[in-house]
Amino acid sequence: MAPALAWLVGLMVVPCALVLALAFFQRGVYGGVDYTFTLENFGRVFDPLYAGIFLRSARIAGTATVIAVVLGYAAAYAIASCRRSLQPVLLFFAVLPFWSNYLIRTYAWIVLLNREGLITQLLRWFGYEGEPPSMLYTEGAVIAGLVYNYLPFVILACYAPLSRMNPELAEASRDLGGSAFTTFRRIILPLTLPGIAAGAVFVFVLSIGNFVTPALLGGGRFQMIGNLVYDQFLTANDWPFGAALSMALIGIMMLLLLVQAYASDRASTRTAPVREDA
Repeated sequence: MAPALAWLVGLMVVPCALVLALAFFQRGVYGGVDYTFTLENFGRVFDPLYAGIFLRSARIAGTATVIAVVLGYAAAYAIASCRRSLQPVLLFFAVLPFWSNYLIRTYAWIVLLNREGLITQLLRWFGYEGEPPSMLYTEGAVIAGLVYNYLPFVILACYAPLSRMNPELAEASRDLGGSAFTTFRRIILPLTLPGIAAGAVFVFVLSIGNFVTPALLGGGRFQMIGNLVYDQFLTANDWPFGAALSMALIGIMMLLLLVQAYASDRASTRTAPVREDA
């Protein structure tokens, strides 16, 4: 375990500790860091202005998470219901977007959503002659970009428990008179909750700290906490306050991960039989 621990300590623990240490100092007169101890930076995090940005970020990330979980679970369920030989091919297409750069995938949405983009051209081809709808630089565009970029995480997370679930459990439920909805609600959904929770945490954690998608698809109109941290370090040159914001964001992420781990641990106490060939 020594190489893995060294990698984690050197590239994760130490940098986070340095950022945490910066949060306890003051901003210099001309930017940078004045090494005078203070707790003011953490107090500023709870200022109504910045608290509003946190809440807006949580709302956008939460909306993207709900949409991604619904679409991702449906896709994972469809893949798990196919023939075993076909499932690897479908999973390959599900993760195919990861083969391109995140920035390129986000720019592709600009091509789709701008007033002269592909969607507008399709509307005109179908006979629409009015003013093109405003799709780019909106909150909906930001949510669409987040869902598209992080949807494969949900598909993979939900597919794992679905593929391991014993199909005889659903058959037994139907033999005992349970409808398809009852079987899904009382058998399939509870057994796959750990995968749903893992996928939801993936999307929410990555979305709430994202700054590329709001900057490109939101046009700077919908500032999220990731953009605020970026601006503090590279524009306002207020490293201590940027560090405090970063640690608050890390705290939220750690809390979500702890909740997800607790939910998975509770669900593991109700393990179900798995396929022999799984």
